[in-house]
Amino acid sequence: MAGGVAKRVEFEDMLPAMAEKLGGEGLIRELCNGFELLMDRDRGVITLESLRRNSAVLGLQDLADDELASMLREGDVDGDGVLSQMEFCVLMFRLSPELMEQSRAWFEEIVEEEFRRGRTQSSS
Repeated sequence: MAGGVAKRVEFEDMLPAMAEKLGGEGLIRELCNGFELLMDRDRGVITLESLRRNSAVLGLQDLADDELASMLREGDVDGDGVLSQMEFCVLMFRLSPELMEQSRAWFEEIVEEEFRRGRTQSSS
């Protein structure tokens, strides 16, 4: 924060468009490719150092270390200080409100269908 002005990272949510174009399996494959671009090759996880080294791939080369560390903490579910592939994918979904809403709608549709199926079978 230079001069007391907060830096804001602009994030364009491309996941919904990717999901629509690639389908579920294709989106997961692309997320895995993104993870591999950012990960530490020796450890197989995203570390602060690997994120710092590869941040330009995401257009984040101007972020300070504390901002990069904050990104890691946000996705670090198990508290080990790094992002596994699963943590990275979950973080990407969480950062995509539209995709989360689509996922919620798909889930509700599946639950409703299962409920209807169960009622049909029990009345037979």
